[in-house]
Amino acid sequence: MIAKKDRTAIFIKDLPQNVFAGFVVSLIALPLGLGLALASEAPPISGIIPAVVGGVIVAVLGGSYVTITGPGNGLVIVLLGAITTLGGGDLYQGYLFTLAAVVFSGLLMILLGFLRMGRLADFFPASAIQGMLAAIGIGILAKQFHIMIGHNNEPGNILNLLMQIPYGLYSLWETDSLSVLFAAIIGFLSLFIMVFYSKIRNRYFQLIPAPMWILILTISFSYFCSWFKITYPLDEKFLIPIPNDVLSSLVFPNFEKVLQMDFIIAVFSITLIASIESLLSIKAVDKLDPANRHSNVNKDLKALGLATTISGLLGGLNVVTVIARSSVNVNTGATNRSANFFHAFFLVAFVLIFQEQLRKIPLSALAAILVYTGYKLATPSAMKKIAQIGKEQIIIFMGTIIATLVTNLITGIVVGILITFIIHILINKSFLLFITHLGKPNILMFREPDGGNYFISIKHFCSFLNYYKLKDKLDLISENEEVILDFSMCSFVDHTVLEGLENYREIFDLKGGHIELVGLDKHETNSVHPFAIRKIIPLQALKPIERYFTRRQEDLKETAKDFGWNYIPKKKKKTRFLRNFVFFKSKNIRYSYNQLEDQDRKKGVFDLEFTEGEFIAKEVVKTTLMYVSLKNNVPLFTLDKEGLLGVLYNLSGFEDIDIPGHTDFNKRFHLSGENQDAVSKLFTDEIVLFLESNPYYHIESNGSALLILKKERLLSVKEIKRMIYFGKQLQKLLQSSQNGQ
Repeated sequence: MIAKKDRTAIFIKDLPQNVFAGFVVSLIALPLGLGLALASEAPPISGIIPAVVGGVIVAVLGGSYVTITGPGNGLVIVLLGAITTLGGGDLYQGYLFTLAAVVFSGLLMILLGFLRMGRLADFFPASAIQGMLAAIGIGILAKQFHIMIGHNNEPGNILNLLMQIPYGLYSLWETDSLSVLFAAIIGFLSLFIMVFYSKIRNRYFQLIPAPMWILILTISFSYFCSWFKITYPLDEKFLIPIPNDVLSSLVFPNFEKVLQMDFIIAVFSITLIASIESLLSIKAVDKLDPANRHSNVNKDLKALGLATTISGLLGGLNVVTVIARSSVNVNTGATNRSANFFHAFFLVAFVLIFQEQLRKIPLSALAAILVYTGYKLATPSAMKKIAQIGKEQIIIFMGTIIATLVTNLITGIVVGILITFIIHILINKSFLLFITHLGKPNILMFREPDGGNYFISIKHFCSFLNYYKLKDKLDLISENEEVILDFSMCSFVDHTVLEGLENYREIFDLKGGHIELVGLDKHETNSVHPFAIRKIIPLQALKPIERYFTRRQEDLKETAKDFGWNYIPKKKKKTRFLRNFVFFKSKNIRYSYNQLEDQDRKKGVFDLEFTEGEFIAKEVVKTTLMYVSLKNNVPLFTLDKEGLLGVLYNLSGFEDIDIPGHTDFNKRFHLSGENQDAVSKLFTDEIVLFLESNPYYHIESNGSALLILKKERLLSVKEIKRMIYFGKQLQKLLQSSQNGQ
């Protein structure tokens, strides 16, 4: 733990870079806050209040480290809907009623934090969330595009606004309004800056964010016209309406509709979107944090809820964690929550000092910033990425978008969940798989002896419905540990789980740990994408497994290259060579797969599936073992740990053997064989020392070959590499011992 004095010293040392990061973020937050408020049909200042309140409250009480808070893109559509619906056509009254909904939304978020509902985002399918975000982007683009081309307050729903875009562009040729034309020119130039800003590589130019360049240029043009006595071509209605005295013009919520159904729906809609947007952003920013810290999402939810309640009481919109501004915060060197506070401080300074300048900002310039933001949420490349994962993901994605655009966000996400669940049932050809196993504990976790790996076995299915169970286990493990996730007993794994596990994998890798997925190599899939759905369909014929490699198979292929071996992924039923080992006498071998073998085919490592017992006692075992062919015959023997399989080998005529002069070895291992003298001579001091100084393996000789087994489970690639090295060294020592005789 870092001492309090040291923490203070670090805080003071990092203060300049956090002040700078807060300043840079405020340059982006100012135009975005104004624009998001206007896009929601709320007063511009209501988009600044949540950034200021959130910056202070979350900086002091939050559980994250380098996040930035303020109004969010995702809430534009739901707030716009609430203001329009609750006001019954009166947008100002609708805004006051919506402020009351924001206050209750904040209280609900505080409750979610106390109920430890930080896992809320994990209950939603990944493609449905992507569809929801894309629908939000389309909604923002549809509304703001018309404002960008000078057509303020264009009526209609999202679909109508989209269809009116061609007519809006055509009408620019027929208009005789100079203000409309000039607003459109400013809008297109602003959009041009947003699109091509990243193409300019000048580091001094890049010090100022694209949205702030738009404000600087448009405000400067206003002063240019004033200095040279040129008539400013924009009417007042095309500029941001900032009141003369910001502090005295603050409004307060109207709670008259608290018990009405449309108000309750608005509260839950706002809370749902705010929570999802914040939780997803917090998880994403954690991956960007240079210090690799892990946020306390439940603590952050409470802080966001308190900030939202205060913001609503002061006339502001919801406070959420925002990914874009947080990314800029990290990239400009922020190290702690003080950057969020300084971002709020600079926003207050801008609003109080530069009120006159803010009134000169054209609405079309802010709309262009939001059009670009909406496009980034619904870019065609996002759809392409979804399509690469699998055809079924496009159905989920598009279904969620259409349902959201036609109805609302709540209905849209519910439809996305239902479509996902129905597709999962159709893919698995089973409804009972989910119903019968949903409430059952399907996760077994234990740490292997002597400080070994954490091993987690997943049964039945793992999808967005029960992913939280697996997350709970992973969250208990320190990120510097080795973890093996075994899906060999899991018949279905969905895209949401695999994408979420990739996030865990990256975090563990950054902190010195490692997560490896095993047991998915014989699951079917229809895509080469690493996050594609993996499934085993019951009663289906044995199919090739090498069509689409898992990450483990790709790593096995590379491992084979490293050793100069061959990798053969396909299933093999020719396993008679294993029958000569006592270990497999009472077992029914099904097939082997994922075979790594040397060029002479004398040594090999492969995954194996076999069964033990019969009828109701029948158990399927999947394991990884090594087979080593010997040049010279050696005595039959077996080496086990503490005689765990002693009874089996005693029945086969093997006798217990002690090696003279090696008391510790005799206590730790159980060595047995048919010819006691021959085995004792074979196990030289060098071999005994080698076995004592290496991890335990079950080793068996059938006279002409060795069988090496680590555990009765599938091994990770790291464990396979260790096994290959162990087997090669043991082979040399045994052959040397036999030749020495």
